[in-house]
Formats: sequence, structure tokens, C-alpha cells
Amino acid sequence: MIKIAPSILAANFSKLADEVKEVEAAGAKLIHIDVMDGHFVPNITMGPIVVEALRPVTDLPLDVHLMIENPDQYIEDFAKAGADYITVHVEACRHLHRTIQLIRSHGVKPGVVLNPHTPIETIQHILEDIDMVLFMTVNPGFGGQKFIHSVVPKIEQLSTIIKEKGLNVEIEIDGGINAETIIPCAKAGATIFVAGSAIYGKEDRSKALQEIQLAGEQAIQ
Repeated sequence: MIKIAPSILAANFSKLADEVKEVEAAGAKLIHIDVMDGHFVPNITMGPIVVEALRPVTDLPLDVHLMIENPDQYIEDFAKAGADYITVHVEACRHLHRTIQLIRSHGVKPGVVLNPHTPIETIQHILEDIDMVLFMTVNPGFGGQKFIHSVVPKIEQLSTIIKEKGLNVEIEIDGGINAETIIPCAKAGATIFVAGSAIYGKEDRSKALQEIQLAGEQAIQ
């Protein structure tokens, strides 16, 4: 099943509740929230207060992507704010298994994130403990970047490993996703696709989301 997760990083923050409701009505399956600290990545975005504000606005799962140093310090805050998923970067975690356990202990589904250059071998030992792997198909920090095609073989490789192990781990893709780039990723085995400017940068958000969704579904038929 193809699931589209609009990234509110590209939304109009002056009317964020309406922006979320619009994509939910259009068929979004998750809301993606990019958290940046200005240290792990060269940008600063939002914190738990935004998650807390959105929680009563939508019934969709809130997919919180922590692009921050020392994520353990903030996991409880995001969990209490209403996150359904919390994903952390392998590159930012000193003790990855401990971080995953901490997320799970707060009743939140844990995931790990791989930057484009990071090998999948870094997470094979914890696949049994997570619900999601997020592949970055751009270098993290800013929206609107171009898709990095060299990540696609890694998606396919991990999808094969997950199937061979019989695990229930979803693969999510974040970066440069549109109606064209979703196709190779869906064929490679990904099921969740983050789209920011490809949805919120369009006048007709509903049409844009549904075009991406349809392209992904047709790719796996």
C-alpha cells in the first residue's frame, strides 16, 4: 500500500491547521514533521509545541523526524506532545539501541533514518526492534532539493532483507519525492513517501497529492 506523508515544512505556518486538514481530506496517510536544531543540520524548524498544537487537529499519525543532536533528551517531550512515530538518525545516536528502547517505552513507534551516504549495514542489527526505516534521498536540512537516485539500490537491498527476515518494518522515503521519483522507490519496496513542496508548492494540493499517490500505486501493479 502506498502512503503519502505531506511534510508541513513546506506548508503555510500562518494557517497550519487548515493546511493539515486539506491534505488529510485529499487522502494523506501520515503528517510528516521535520525537527531541525541548527547543529545536526544547518537549519532550525520546530519543536514539541507544534506537535502538541496539531494533535487535536488531525486523526492521522504524526510522523516526527528528529534531525537533531542528542535526540534522547527530547523523546519524552515529543511523545507527550502526541507523536505516533519518532525517527532518529543513525548518525546522531551514540547508543542507537538504547534510543530505540526509549522511544518504545513512551508508547511511540520507533524508526531510524539513514542519510544518503550511510550504509544499511549500520542498522541491520536493530531491524527487529523498529517499525520504520527512513531513507533520505536528499541531504537533510532544507526542503525543495533534488532527488538522489543512488539511494534506490539501497532501498531495494533493505526491502529484500526485511522480507527474508519476515519483519513488519515499513520503508519511508524523504527528499525530492514527486510523481516521477516515487516510481523507482515504490518499485524498490518503499511504502511511505514524504512530499513537501511537491504538494504544498502547488495551487491544487489535493490533485498534487493524488497524482503522486496514483504514480506510486501504478508502479507496483
